[in-house]
Amino acid sequence: MILVTGATGNIGRALLRELQACGAGPLRGLTRDAARATFPQNVEAVEGDFAEPESLKPALEGVRSLFLVSRLGSDADILDAAQAAGVEHVVLVSSITAQTHPHLGPAKENLAVERLLKESGMAWTILRPTQFASNALMWAASIRDREAVRAPYADTGLPTIHPADIASVARAALTEPGHQGRTYALTGPEPVTARQQVEAIAAALGRDVPFMEISRQEAHARMAAVFGDEAADAVLDVTGGDVNDELLAVRDTVSRVTGSPARPFQQWAAENAGIFR
Repeated sequence: MILVTGATGNIGRALLRELQACGAGPLRGLTRDAARATFPQNVEAVEGDFAEPESLKPALEGVRSLFLVSRLGSDADILDAAQAAGVEHVVLVSSITAQTHPHLGPAKENLAVERLLKESGMAWTILRPTQFASNALMWAASIRDREAVRAPYADTGLPTIHPADIASVARAALTEPGHQGRTYALTGPEPVTARQQVEAIAAALGRDVPFMEISRQEAHARMAAVFGDEAADAVLDVTGGDVNDELLAVRDTVSRVTGSPARPFQQWAAENAGIFR
């Protein structure tokens, strides 16, 4: 039994499709509302809430392998529940900032979760992806309203990763030997700047999308209003304010683990163009 948490999210949906396609199973997808969840055939929808670890016990019953996205609840309690249920292997999604910016608050939190998993006694695989292509969804409302996309550090390019590539690596780690005790840094196939991302979305839409570079100060004010000052600073540091060679590096991990090349941002834009219309 494999349990996929965050089963309706960008990674979880793709992972369930891949697991079902390769004949893995039995499979469970964790969601807060099983009645509204749409999963592939033969995937059991189970309800649970990370904010209430007790609610996860029925979902974990009989589970051998667990796919877990970090920092969505009390990770210590979630891992304790998994261990108590007899889970043998956990594939954890952390962040590449755990190695590129370990001094930042979110990175420290990810490192703490990684440490808890390693000390749990369960087998582990840790995935450290870079910036998600799906982060571009934060521009969707502006693009639908035909307003300018406003972003700082317009020409700093990170090797943005398609969430489906994270899912592909997770599928390999859950179903193939040789991945336990490994930590994988994951990136897309090439650097792509904010300006280039908007251009790719415009090409997928078949129309112009205006773009305006803004200052860090303006971007910080917008983000801090939603996420708080510390989180806003952390995001801005890793998207342009404090980039380093390790964060900018393109890695071949996806192709080495899965046997398929990492998907370019343009593919993500074409697949998700409808969200921006």
